[in-house]
Amino acid sequence: MDEVLNYSMNEMAGADFDCSCGRHHTLDIRHIIMGQGVLKELTKVLEPFSGKKVYMLSDNHTFKAAGDRVLSILEDEDYLVKNVMLDSGDDILIPNEQAVGTMFLNLEPDTAVIVAVGSGTINDMAKYMSARTKIPYVIVCTAPSMDGYVADGAPLILEGKKISFVATLPYGVIGDTDIMKQAPMHMIHAGFGDVLGKLTALADWYLAKEKVGEYCCETCVTLVQRALDKVTGSAEALAKRDDDAVLYLIEALTLTGVAMGLIGVSRPASGAEHMLSHYWEMDFIAKGKFPELHGIKVGIATPVIAEIFELMKDEVPKEAMKLAPSREYVEGLLKTVGAPVYPTDIGIDRELFYNSILEGYKVRNRYSILELALQTEKLEEIAEKITNRIYQ
Repeated sequence: MDEVLNYSMNEMAGADFDCSCGRHHTLDIRHIIMGQGVLKELTKVLEPFSGKKVYMLSDNHTFKAAGDRVLSILEDEDYLVKNVMLDSGDDILIPNEQAVGTMFLNLEPDTAVIVAVGSGTINDMAKYMSARTKIPYVIVCTAPSMDGYVADGAPLILEGKKISFVATLPYGVIGDTDIMKQAPMHMIHAGFGDVLGKLTALADWYLAKEKVGEYCCETCVTLVQRALDKVTGSAEALAKRDDDAVLYLIEALTLTGVAMGLIGVSRPASGAEHMLSHYWEMDFIAKGKFPELHGIKVGIATPVIAEIFELMKDEVPKEAMKLAPSREYVEGLLKTVGAPVYPTDIGIDRELFYNSILEGYKVRNRYSILELALQTEKLEEIAEKITNRIYQ
């Protein structure tokens, strides 16, 4: 029972065990391969599809990062490759109707496997297509920028709004640190911010357990906490693109996805900090503005939620409060790696920030510190206090 706590990252694939939480957990992923120089393992992952048709998906940025090498590996092994590179120019790829439509229009009959080369957007699009076509997909990670590599949700843009579609888990994940450490530092900052968000997400999970009786798996909490400790302990090294620090980061992001996959919900990864991030993103998209990378927004939102926990400490159960970090601690970590720290750093104005605290709980039906503040009639006071501190 709980033997998964003794597994290495690369042993997590196919986990199947009875958990101390009283449930049986399984992870329907065949391969998780992380480390230095592991891109060469792609042919091993794809052995069951040898000689068959491969749909390779990338964009112009991720093709340059690793797609050219992946294509060479596939062609050398005599796979029949349909190479689809979505060109977004100097901008980031937006997973809207045009991009998703182009992806599907290039899908050929008898495709046996999808090989996606990229990070957030490419992975989301590939898993969506995999879910709709029942064609398995493998993701070759190009940046340690988010926790969705082994998550089964696919956030896409439909009619200008971000909607999370139920998708599928990958057949395999390959995270080569030689590739990922070369990612733009802003993307590494995004991954770091996404990981920091788990600090308040876990506190929110415990809060929901104590306040509304929500199911909570201690094994998954422990998995995420262990990974968090490695990342926060190597923040200085991450700023220098240290190999081990980059590996700890992608392992933490992947382990969070594993935890979500084991229990079938995103609680281990997403709390009130994600509600603020999504609120800001929807506002930016509605106004036609670049919404900033997901993890950057989550990182900035995390110390805000940490401060709300501090201001609500008399109302928060002790076990949840023990998990909640201090605002100063989170801001210090963000500063250590050189990531944006404050809402003003990414163009969030006073009105948007204030409204996000007041209305962020509406983003999704999930109990959090925001809802507790609302129930105790302290939310408006807290919103004013934090807004006045940041926007002096």
